[in-house]
Amino acid sequence: MSDYLIVLVTAADADEARRLARGLLEQRLAACVNFVPIESMYWWDGVIQQEQETLMIIKTRAETFDALMDAVKRAHSYETPEVIGLPVTLGSPEYLRWIDNETER
Repeated sequence: MSDYLIVLVTAADADEARRLARGLLEQRLAACVNFVPIESMYWWDGVIQQEQETLMIIKTRAETFDALMDAVKRAHSYETPEVIGLPVTLGSPEYLRWIDNETER
């Protein structure tokens, strides 16, 4: 298993994404969070929904995933927020060390 993850979280809007990101950074659960405005289509309650959202791209260590997921679930406005961790298979050693230095150990 990879020691590092890219975690994808969608938020209702940029304000919520920034609030969630600040909490993750302050708790040292993430080293960096990027924001991308997106349009999403998905099933919810038996109906296809279409919404403007903000995608959060979170850089962290694999061992922080459970705490990060719990923090997102507690603070998120969605009943079932997206929290998906993707393994980082390759990365600049200096960047990966930076992630180590900026996240809780």
